[in-house]
Amino acid sequence: MIIYNVTVKINNEVHDEWLQWMKETHIPEVLATGYFIENKLCKVLIDETDGITYSIQYSCDKMADLNSYYETEAPRLQKEHTAKYSDKFVAFRTLLEVID
Repeated sequence: MIIYNVTVKINNEVHDEWLQWMKETHIPEVLATGYFIENKLCKVLIDETDGITYSIQYSCDKMADLNSYYETEAPRLQKEHTAKYSDKFVAFRTLLEVID
């Protein structure tokens, strides 16, 4: 299993709106692509004054699924996020392979 992890630090001023949008719109749209079998939305437990950090984890069965997502869906979905919250967040992505 592969975990596509997106870590996002969102500014306090738009946090509540962003979190609602993630739960109600963005994450359901990512899952609707059919490439992922489950997801987790996790708050990173660190003390910050300029924002709140989240880890959004999407699981897929194999790397080919993730590569297909990257090619067909990711650009559009990332563009929507950036357009909506352009200078209000920082993000980075990591890949994990579940071993056991």
